[in-house]
Amino acid sequence: MIELKCPQDLARLRRIALASQGLLQAQPFGSGSAGARNAVNHLGYIQIDTISVVERAHHHVLYSRVPNFEPAMTHQMLLDSDVFEYWSHAAAFLPIKDFRFSLPYKHAIKNGQTHWYKDHDTKLMMELLARIISEGPLRSRDIATKTRNRAGWWDWKPAKKALEQLYMQGDLMVSSREGFQKIYDLTERVLPSGVDATMPTMEEFATHLVDQQLRCHGLVSLKGLTYLRRNIQLRKAVKYLVDERLAQGTLEQVQIGPGDIFIIEAGALERRLPRLNHRLLILSPFDNSVIQRDRLKSLFHYDYQIECYVPEAKRQYGYFCLPLLFRGEFIGRMDCKAHRKTRLLEIKSLHLEQYPLDDDLVMDVFVDAISSFRHFQKCDSVLLTNVYPSYFLAPLQTRLNQV
Repeated sequence: MIELKCPQDLARLRRIALASQGLLQAQPFGSGSAGARNAVNHLGYIQIDTISVVERAHHHVLYSRVPNFEPAMTHQMLLDSDVFEYWSHAAAFLPIKDFRFSLPYKHAIKNGQTHWYKDHDTKLMMELLARIISEGPLRSRDIATKTRNRAGWWDWKPAKKALEQLYMQGDLMVSSREGFQKIYDLTERVLPSGVDATMPTMEEFATHLVDQQLRCHGLVSLKGLTYLRRNIQLRKAVKYLVDERLAQGTLEQVQIGPGDIFIIEAGALERRLPRLNHRLLILSPFDNSVIQRDRLKSLFHYDYQIECYVPEAKRQYGYFCLPLLFRGEFIGRMDCKAHRKTRLLEIKSLHLEQYPLDDDLVMDVFVDAISSFRHFQKCDSVLLTNVYPSYFLAPLQTRLNQV
């Protein structure tokens, strides 16, 4: 067990984590379409989310790592079968090379495990499957329904539920999207020939998870390796594999605080790492680097929550706060909204928290980051409403007006 002895040790662990995520280098995966493909392959998944107050999460995550990334590239990767849609710990784009590791969950769903809902309209599912076989790809809105007064996603019309069940159990795949509308087709018509579609053993699945998580996170907790996965046998297989590698000396443990134990590849603490730079990153709330909240708090001492799911009266920072990363530290958060009709990026609140920097440097790097971010949001101007601490408001707005 390695115990941290000084603040520099923790700072190095943070740099390992951020470098593994591709958040320190200027272009860790390359640029443009090729960089986006490399990023997905390295990270293992990109979470898909429907919230669009700013550019959606699956685009935002790639923007943060890939120069010259454009949102259209994500859909093109789907059309080119570089990625496929399925469930990771949430809805996600996953590398097509990892397709076989989606099969255990599909098999479980097909054999009775509940995903969204318990009751399945088997007759409707078979009718829809027959229609897709004979007529080709299908959207749920292509099907007439008598359902009225739908309250939300939990009241999906029967056809949508049936399509989603067929998708979750592996009979269908998402072949394309129109806007944010899924288009479903038979798996055998979507999956490219040559893709490994054999069911992995539990040992193969555990090896895949451990290798993937160490690659994209640098250091992981035992709990984090199977984040939000309910498969008890998989958890046991992962623990067995980790214990085996610890005994062999290819992995070692690092203790950050009481009970905070992380697993890291042997020798990783001595490896050369990218230098910290003066680039501030505005991350998505669903970014791979922040989605495991306990890990984030333990490693970076950054207590973060997406407050769009919190009642408005209880929100501290805003509906959809974006984490701010600078020089290996999370230095604040920003709640903003892209008003697309007026091409205005409104920063509703900016919270700058503890940072070992001078005020001018903070403002300079923030303005540089916002200049790029507003272009990504297709906005021409920026409105800054609230800043904490408040003395930043006037000088920051002045600088933003000059961008």
